Amino acid sequence: MLSIEKYQEEFIKFLEDYQIVKAPQGLYQPIEYILNLGGKRLRPVLTLMTAHIFNSDYKKALNAALSIEVFHNFSLVHDDIMDDAPLRRGHQTVHEKWDINTGILSGDAMLIMAYQLFEHYEADVFQALAKLFSKTALEVCEGQQYDIDFETRNDVTIPEYLKMIEFKTAVLVGAAMKMGAIVAKASTEDQEGIYDFGRYLGIAFQLQDDYLDAFGDPKTFGKQVGGDIIENKKTYLYLKALQFAEASEKKELESLFASTVDDASEKIVGAKAIFQSSGSAEATKSAILEYTNKAFDVLETLDISEDKKALLKAFGHNLMNRTV
Repeated sequence: MLSIEKYQEEFIKFLEDYQIVKAPQGLYQPIEYILNLGGKRLRPVLTLMTAHIFNSDYKKALNAALSIEVFHNFSLVHDDIMDDAPLRRGHQTVHEKWDINTGILSGDAMLIMAYQLFEHYEADVFQALAKLFSKTALEVCEGQQYDIDFETRNDVTIPEYLKMIEFKTAVLVGAAMKMGAIVAKASTEDQEGIYDFGRYLGIAFQLQDDYLDAFGDPKTFGKQVGGDIIENKKTYLYLKALQFAEASEKKELESLFASTVDDASEKIVGAKAIFQSSGSAEATKSAILEYTNKAFDVLETLDISEDKKALLKAFGHNLMNRTV
């Protein structure tokens, strides 16, 4: 097995060799821009690592890993348009740097490019990868629609929210790992097990992202801190605060999330104060730990060595303690 950093290096080298810019440049330059903004490269690393864990040459999974990364960035380009987000990874979003039409069209091209990368595999592997990819891509779209719907609903429940982040974020993490297992031709049981490991880890990851959106350091987080509050998103933090807060705080929080104040900083400060005083911030940290441990429990069902389980656990712990 390699270190996480080594998998990242190998993937980035492969990405750099990937031919992106073609004619017309107006279509492909934004794709090159978003793919080279950096980021954690979490999903492709998981694809490579999983292939290696199931005794395959991880390099065989590079095209599948790149497909996951291209698709993930496609979804970010379109999400940023829908959220009217100014920053992505500390840089201008594609629609801000170019325009909305360019963001839509370049994003569409990225989705097609993601599928094309499966053409490097033999027929049975191609079919398995494409089937998983189609299912996952549709679930991501469903999750995004739930997210949009929740912005204007005042009756969102915690189970509904958890389902939304499972579809919007966690299934792609699970799929990234299962793709590595498919390339490695692991057993069906191990493919499903590693998918569940990734899915639980993805839920923990998104809950951590929600937490960092409110309480992260703008210098390291890479996105606009408080963006979810500005967008009135019913995150786990918000829903837990409504559950725990005193009547007066609950009323204040609902009022803040119904407002479109000119001073966004005032709204962010007010919401964060209630998240902390109500116990919501701590409850969110506990939920992150809970889903991380659920992922670790799944590892015990996999037919892999203890040292490989330890590597996956170390990866999970690093995610839980991240600041970006």
